[in-house]
Amino acid sequence: MARVRYGPRDEAETRAARAAAGPLPEIWSTGVTAIWESDPQVVAAVLPPPLEPPATPLVRAHIGTVELPGAPLGAGSVAVAARHRGRAGWYPLVMPMTHERALTGGREVFGEPKKLGEVVLERDGTAVRAWLARHGVAFVEVSGEVTGPLPPPEPAVKLDFYFKFLPAVDGSGFDGDPLLVYCTRRERVRRLEAVTGELVLRESPFDPVADLPVRRLVEITVAEKTTDQKGEVIERVSGAALLPYIHQRYDDAGQILDGPPPPPPPPAAPATASGATTSGAAASRPAPARRGGSA
Repeated sequence: MARVRYGPRDEAETRAARAAAGPLPEIWSTGVTAIWESDPQVVAAVLPPPLEPPATPLVRAHIGTVELPGAPLGAGSVAVAARHRGRAGWYPLVMPMTHERALTGGREVFGEPKKLGEVVLERDGTAVRAWLARHGVAFVEVSGEVTGPLPPPEPAVKLDFYFKFLPAVDGSGFDGDPLLVYCTRRERVRRLEAVTGELVLRESPFDPVADLPVRRLVEITVAEKTTDQKGEVIERVSGAALLPYIHQRYDDAGQILDGPPPPPPPPAAPATASGATTSGAAASRPAPARRGGSA
């Protein structure tokens, strides 16, 4: 009988698969990152317990390309700053990916809120434009001009918080207690540049990041970096407490029953910052969150 590839692997094949999944070579990515200060009540509202809001309500959007051999990956995220047991980190609300393999691995192993989407980063000389799009809406867009190099930071350890769970088969609650996962990333940057530009948030019923208003645009940068990560289950959390937040993970048709967003504000010309820098980082131009329209 010809080999049935859906059939079981023998012990030798299983060992070979595990060996192939060993330490990966250095993989570099290029990405644009925008960080802004938002409304403290809004940031607190999106954090499931036991996560707690930080002293400064920061939001981070990252839009990048990863140099995977033979299959470059577009990878993005929008995350809010959070704390747990005194540790500072980020809680991602959405992580668009351009490959199904990156999506399923992240969701099933770590509990990452990954979804298939469009992740585009363009650079022409000093001009940079990047966006995240799903369902025909570029819900985050960053554009601007690279103004010069910045000193690359020392290698650092970053922390993300994820919730790993399986919805119950009967549609009520979960199959078991959800897990709070720490994802620790060791990050090394080889190139960092300042960007003067603007951030635009567009209304999307499936990715409502426009609810996180831009009170102050802290910085925009473009960087080349390499990262490795590992996950750790920290604790089991209350399913009842997490249940009101699980719609964050899905494109739920039931969202049409949610209350409509407020009407968009009247258009206003973006203001240009005075050129001041924050902590030696990029000068930036603050831009209010804009609702409506698409790229």
